[in-house]
Amino acid sequence: MRFPTLFLLFSGLSSSNAWTSKPNLALNSFRHSSSSSALSAGVKLIDIAKYEGLGNDFILVDDRDKKDPSLTPEESARLCDRNFCVGGDGVIFALESPDDSYDFTMRIYNSDGSEPEMCGNGIRCFAAFLRDLGEEAKSYRINTLAGPIIPVLNDNGDVTVDMGEPVLDGPTVPTTLEPNFDKNSVVEQTIEANGKTFEVSAVSMGNPHAIIFVDDLEKDIDFEKDGPALECHSMFPAKTNVEFVQVMSPTHLKMKVWERGAGPTLACGTGTCALVVAAVRAGKIPRAGIEGTRVTLPGGDLFIEWREEDNKIYMTGPANLSFKGQAALK
Repeated sequence: MRFPTLFLLFSGLSSSNAWTSKPNLALNSFRHSSSSSALSAGVKLIDIAKYEGLGNDFILVDDRDKKDPSLTPEESARLCDRNFCVGGDGVIFALESPDDSYDFTMRIYNSDGSEPEMCGNGIRCFAAFLRDLGEEAKSYRINTLAGPIIPVLNDNGDVTVDMGEPVLDGPTVPTTLEPNFDKNSVVEQTIEANGKTFEVSAVSMGNPHAIIFVDDLEKDIDFEKDGPALECHSMFPAKTNVEFVQVMSPTHLKMKVWERGAGPTLACGTGTCALVVAAVRAGKIPRAGIEGTRVTLPGGDLFIEWREEDNKIYMTGPANLSFKGQAALK
């Protein structure tokens, strides 16, 4: 198999604020044609920008003049290969809005070519990408496969995202685990996987999540085996993201995530939202105020507020530019 070659135009940017003084110049200045001597016939050049949210890293593609992604799932998977190409947890496309009720559309292909409904860290990176492309709004209404999502760019560089309401109805998550809690939901229901018994709570944030509380994240799970066994469990017909969670204090949770279609990642925004909901409903922690519940992921901290007045979840965290360049696909 022939893999893409990445032509980096520069490297070393680690802050999303690096382009804010001249945003149009920043991302548009590298739209140029490479020397014909450097490329063979039939090569497809793609302008890209690489962003990360707590180490959950994405390749961003500017398709604002298109209704559909300019790359196929297969091409996207090749771009995500960390040994032979750019590397990333997924490819995110900024697309035109379907109608006047939205500003843009976001679509994602995971590193295995599958398409998730939404990505919490990805939507923060998406908002930062729009800013760096020269879009001047502080907030956007984004069309996603999980419904409308609204990110807000904060003055300190963080992004707060209105993630909408959690879906608690078991069959809608979807899971075939028998509901055992109010609202036809699944809270710490028993499941067998990898020769073990787990207690799973099921929550959807537009994509399915299986949340498991443990006493010790380092001792109580075999992450590399338990994660994929639960991801592909028959009780989750659309597969599922898997979050293992340790309660550190009433205001602090710690987690590891095995993402559907991506495997182990350093952070998962929708998973962080889902596990806070699961923790509150299982009586592990109280519902936090505007300061939010601190959730520590392998890549850093996110802060999650589940507001009582509107039942919506608000996620706050960083989104940083890593580099921009061109990739050549043949």
